[in-house]
Amino acid sequence: MDKQFVGIDVSRDRLSVAVHPGGPSREFPNSEAGRGQLIAHLQKEPVALVVVEASGGTERALVRSLVQASILVAVVNPRQVRDYAKALGRLAKTDAIDAQVLAQFAEAVKPEPRPPVDPQTQELADLVTRREQVVNMLAAEKNRLRSAAVGIRPWIAEHIAWLENERTKLDRKIQALSQADPKWRERQKILRSVPGVGPVMAATVLGCLPELGELDRKEIAALVGVAPFNRDSGRMRGRRTVWGGRGQVRKVLYMATVAAVRSNPVIRAFYKRLVEAGKVKKVALVACMRKLLVILNAMVRRGTPWSPSLARP
Repeated sequence: MDKQFVGIDVSRDRLSVAVHPGGPSREFPNSEAGRGQLIAHLQKEPVALVVVEASGGTERALVRSLVQASILVAVVNPRQVRDYAKALGRLAKTDAIDAQVLAQFAEAVKPEPRPPVDPQTQELADLVTRREQVVNMLAAEKNRLRSAAVGIRPWIAEHIAWLENERTKLDRKIQALSQADPKWRERQKILRSVPGVGPVMAATVLGCLPELGELDRKEIAALVGVAPFNRDSGRMRGRRTVWGGRGQVRKVLYMATVAAVRSNPVIRAFYKRLVEAGKVKKVALVACMRKLLVILNAMVRRGTPWSPSLARP
C-alpha cells in the first residue's frame, strides 16, 4: 500500500485530520483521550509523514504525543502553507480545507520531520517556555504599573511580586534539571564559558536546540533563523533577509549577542568592523548573532570551552 501524508489543523478544541492521497477527513477532540484516538487511528495506516502548523503552542501536546508514538511529524511555518494554498488556488479557509492543504503540502514539500526528544529534554524545554511566559507577563504588568490609577497599583504590585517569585522558582528548577545530567553539565559549562552567554541562554539551548553541535554552520544558522536569504531577480539585487526558524531560541540569542557586543572582545570587534564598513547597526547585530551561534556550535561539537581562536574563519 502506498504511503499516505497526513495534515492536521490544530485548534483549541479539536483536531481536523486529512489524508493525502484520497483518504477521508476526520475530526478528533483536542484532549488527551482524543489525541490517543488519533494516534491509534494513524498507527493502522501506512503514514509517511504528518504535518501541522506552528500555532503559538497549541500544537505542542499533539506533536509530543506523535513523537512519543514514533510517528514522523513536521511543524511548519503557517505563512509557508498559506503561500502554498494560494499557489493551488485554494483561497477559502476552514479547518477541513486547511488540513487538506497541509496533507498536500506534506507530499509536495516533504518538510524535515522533528527529531525524537527525550522526556528530560522536553521537560527542560517546557520549563524554559514557561519562564519566557512569566517574563512577558512581568514586563506587561510593570508597564501597566506606570500608568495605573493609585487605587489599582497595590493589586498590580502584588501580582508583580508573585510573578517574580514564580520566575525565581523556575530558575531554580531549570538550573537543577540542567545539572542533573552529566552531559548537560558539561555542555552548560562549555556554553557559559563564552562572554555574553548567561544561564537563560544556556538552558534555552539545552532544551530548545538539542541539534547544536550536530549540524554544520549553515544548517544551524538556518534552523534558528539567522541565515540570510537572497532576494535577487535578473539584474535586481535585493537586500538579503532572515526569517523563520526557532523564534524562542532567536530571542535569547539576541539578548546574549547584545551582552556579547559589550563584553566579548571577538564579537565586539566584529560588530565594530561591520558598522565602520557601513552596515546598519541592526544588520550588524544579526550578523553577530549568527557568528556567536556558529561559535557555540563549533564549541559543543568539539567539546572545548571558549577560546578566541574559535572565531577565526
